[in-house]
Amino acid sequence: MSAKEIRNIAIIAHVDHGKTTLTDALMKQCGAPMAGSMDSNVLEQERGITIYAKNTSITYNNIKINIVDTPGHSDFGSEVERVLRAIDSVLLLVDAQEGPMPQTRFVLKKSLELGLKPIVVINKIDKPAGDAERVQSEVFDLFFELGANNEQLNFVTVYAIGREGVAMKHLTDERKNLTPLIETILEHVPPASGEITTSPVAQVFNLAYDNFLGRLAVCRVYSGTFKVGDTVHARNSIGKHEQGKIIKLFTYNGIERTEAQEVFAGDICVLAGIANVYIGDTVSTTTTIDPLPMMAIDEPTISLNFLVNDSPFRGKEGKFVTTRQIRDRLEKELEVNVGLKVDFSQTDSYLVYGRGELHISVLLEQMRREGFEVQVSQPQVIIKQEGNKKSEPFEEVIIDVPTEYAGAVIEKITKRRALLQEMKEINGAITRIVAEMPTRGLLGYRGEFVVDTKGLGILSSRFLAFKEWAGVITKRDVGSMISMAQGKAAAFSLWNLQERGTIYIEANSEVYEGQIIGNTSKGEAMEVNPTKGKQLTNVRGGGADEAIVLTPPWKLTIERGLEIMQDDEYLEITPQSVRLRKKYLTNTDRARAKRG
Repeated sequence: MSAKEIRNIAIIAHVDHGKTTLTDALMKQCGAPMAGSMDSNVLEQERGITIYAKNTSITYNNIKINIVDTPGHSDFGSEVERVLRAIDSVLLLVDAQEGPMPQTRFVLKKSLELGLKPIVVINKIDKPAGDAERVQSEVFDLFFELGANNEQLNFVTVYAIGREGVAMKHLTDERKNLTPLIETILEHVPPASGEITTSPVAQVFNLAYDNFLGRLAVCRVYSGTFKVGDTVHARNSIGKHEQGKIIKLFTYNGIERTEAQEVFAGDICVLAGIANVYIGDTVSTTTTIDPLPMMAIDEPTISLNFLVNDSPFRGKEGKFVTTRQIRDRLEKELEVNVGLKVDFSQTDSYLVYGRGELHISVLLEQMRREGFEVQVSQPQVIIKQEGNKKSEPFEEVIIDVPTEYAGAVIEKITKRRALLQEMKEINGAITRIVAEMPTRGLLGYRGEFVVDTKGLGILSSRFLAFKEWAGVITKRDVGSMISMAQGKAAAFSLWNLQERGTIYIEANSEVYEGQIIGNTSKGEAMEVNPTKGKQLTNVRGGGADEAIVLTPPWKLTIERGLEIMQDDEYLEITPQSVRLRKKYLTNTDRARAKRG
């Protein structure tokens, strides 16, 4: 298959605008092998979002279309950035009701900077509140605002309902199948470039792993032909050089990898045989060719410490509990997670830098499912010091909320140093609030936002830039309810304590001294004994005993824990449990630490 018979595209959009559903529908119509959905990872299926960029391909009229499905959440923006270098155009999906959102802006900006000409797909046009014409106008304004050139501004628009597998070139067209979208791709996406007769050159944009073949490099072939048995060199622009021999080659047929004896310029392939290949490496059969430019990745915005679990319950659930095992796991993660950075200079803890709370929490969730026990410190935003000036990361926040809750939301975010940029009504009952807000102010706010809006609000954000330090931020002031005993939590004790605040644990769950079992609404730390049962005597009282009715606990998840924890606490994460605890477990140790 020559380069002229190949098209390479990525599907980009804000979270939940329908990328994966549309990709699944394209594969189904073209008869491509598909085992369920593109979101095959267990975490992706549970959360309903795409976390990892994934490859597939479809064939239409003997033309192969390689498709890369990308994440829509800003915390996984690094997955999008590296993919855009490997493709020739993008399908920009926009929800017909919500319109352009923060991640829409982020991914579109990256693609425009690379000179790509997007095809706009206005999806979910069947929504009752959908307004495709308004969204079309908003998308054009966004292109113009982001500095699109005349050719990019002259984009083509397709209308779709991904769930039903239909697309139209005009809103009045018959809703039949996705052929109008496929024909638009073939018409407007340039054929893959590259000469088969020149020296073979490819660049790695993703990694995979096979138990038998070891590390696999997912590459875009820019020129030449790679064959099984070729000796190849993996190099980058900063002097790295690794030699290997191709032992297997694969191309994509649907989501399945199909073994091939050779791959040609323009195609996307999987290459096995280079032990220490990394994302961004240039793969070639000769060292006389200069490496391709490295892939630029936006820098992390938050940091936190990963430590060995040293609680009284350590080792009860996990298989991997040592510093060395945690280090090995983080080193493995760095190979594929380009948005992550780790400082290994300390011997007892590792400072991990990430793109946001979700970025870190997904890694922690993967580790606990693999059998790791770990505890982490409170996330801190990365502060830059330039001379006498401090700067911190700011984010653009877009909030869609029922109008009756808009006042409460504005009051909360302005206390957290948000600067309102715009406020407008959408469809009468919804207010859209656009603000710039320090990442510090956003940490710990999402859970509060859900409560304030009764779960009806939508909050999205994207990293803007490092800006001048915003000053002290006042957050919700709740204290910790700290266990002063070890044992089983008694229902009677929790029944009495639930009047003082919010409880995190259930009756009969094991607790230890220093564990935080809830919070106090008055904002002061309180030591309690959750194991204390009712005193039983042989004297019967005049009145009947009160029935013990426990309010369902506010169970801790990794995200909730990262949001609410304080700087003198650790979040303990094990295969079956998530616990919040004080760094110093006993009252005596805490008092000693305060005195310094």
